[in-house]
Amino acid sequence: MNSLRTRRSVLAATLASAALALSACGGGSAPAQSGGDTSLSDVKSKGELVIATEGTYRPFSFHADGAGELTGFDVEVAQAVAGKLGVKATFQETQFDGIFAGLESKRFDTIANQISINDERKAKYDFSTPYTISTGVVVTKSDNSSINSFADLKGKTTAQSLTSNFYKMAVEAGANVQAVEGWAQSATLVQQGRVDATVNDKLTYLDYAKNTPDSGLKVAAEAPEKTESAMVFRKGSTELTAAVDKALADLQADGSLAKISEKYFGADVTK
Repeated sequence: MNSLRTRRSVLAATLASAALALSACGGGSAPAQSGGDTSLSDVKSKGELVIATEGTYRPFSFHADGAGELTGFDVEVAQAVAGKLGVKATFQETQFDGIFAGLESKRFDTIANQISINDERKAKYDFSTPYTISTGVVVTKSDNSSINSFADLKGKTTAQSLTSNFYKMAVEAGANVQAVEGWAQSATLVQQGRVDATVNDKLTYLDYAKNTPDSGLKVAAEAPEKTESAMVFRKGSTELTAAVDKALADLQADGSLAKISEKYFGADVTK
């Protein structure tokens, strides 16, 4: 009898242990919050695409007349993209040195601020299809016939900002460089004949030429390497990036991107 009671006790204890084990397993396998990509659904549910931009970067992102409405090439492209997504474009003006940190901390959904694509950035962020394609150019006086290529810069004097990639291009071409603070000073020195040329971004020149048609300057040569700029997203924002890519493709197909580009640059810089 005692033996039977002992076996029953052991069996009961075993069954109780098994029940506890099953309960623990069940608790561990309870459905959890999905870790899937909600980047697009989050934008759709709040009804807005929150976009970071500098607001002080003419002609891409700036205030009309200095204190007016936020406008610019990137601003209008971002607004058109948001329209294709069926949501409102909301801009957060952010200094460039904090713009990527703000994206990572989810202060905004994307950046539209002429962000160039490179391998280092691609390792950390998702990029849309490029909406701006540019290159480095050599700018000279309109009557200069001695410079027709980057190779022709050898022994010539160019005006460059010493912190820019274009400074490196000028040096690699064999130019003697006169240091300046930026494009405006470079253009003035070329116009005055105090330097032979300046190497700069094609978009900068196009904006200048459109707003200063009688500048007396021209593009004498263009670098073969292209720089592509795109909208930037947090890594893993696959669905939002794909939706923006489709929006950009639609805007390219219906001529909207070209129209915005012509407005700011007098040329189509989107392809």
